[in-house]
Amino acid sequence: MTPVLQLENLNKAYGALQVTKNLSLDVRPGEIHALIGPNGAGKTTLIGQISGALTSDSGRVLFAGRDVSRLSLPERARAGLGRTFQITQILPEFSALENVALAVQAHEGHSFRFFRNAATDPSLNDKAAAILADVGLGDRCTEPAGQLSHGEKRSLELALALALEPKLLLLDEPMAGTGPAETERLTELLKTVKNRCPLLLVEHDMAAVFELADRISVLVYGEIIATGTPDQIRASKEVQSAYLGEEDET
Repeated sequence: MTPVLQLENLNKAYGALQVTKNLSLDVRPGEIHALIGPNGAGKTTLIGQISGALTSDSGRVLFAGRDVSRLSLPERARAGLGRTFQITQILPEFSALENVALAVQAHEGHSFRFFRNAATDPSLNDKAAAILADVGLGDRCTEPAGQLSHGEKRSLELALALALEPKLLLLDEPMAGTGPAETERLTELLKTVKNRCPLLLVEHDMAAVFELADRISVLVYGEIIATGTPDQIRASKEVQSAYLGEEDET
């Protein structure tokens, strides 16, 4: 099975600080691949290298059968590499429907019409409403995004990413700041999202990770120390020593 995403020996340093070190991993079609590790392990830097927000010092990023290592963030996004952020990125004064309709509009190449009321355009409106329904916000279409709960904002951000019809989604801490009920709802939602596209999930909530992931890679001090199924990662003495056994990590 040809990976959707393949990282080959990625390196990134800031002066003498080596943040990622000869890092290699892949994401396969139809899977959720979780990336876990302690704070400071290099997870955020790696997501930046994959998305194009950061330029790697060396190594390659292969995406959808293409070497995208030299492409910019917008070019990788247009190629189908989607991303959500640890801090929610929405337009709070716009309705949920308008937020998603604008994302649909941008994907269809009409971003120059940004200031028109996208949600009144049936060609955009219907697609946006369908995506909102898919993420459980069908009855919140007219609600200003800024008035949604934290978990609903997370779902809306996911809807924005799905509106761009990605071939792969990078999810950066989607459970951050959510309560138990919202975390459970987002976990169930992400199970359905992988039917649309594979996911690379960065997450500290270990209960969610072990429920969602088909495979898990453990990043410690910029290096992948283990990759395997949830059961294999749980059983790894190296992982237990380096990460899972640390009581102060969640």
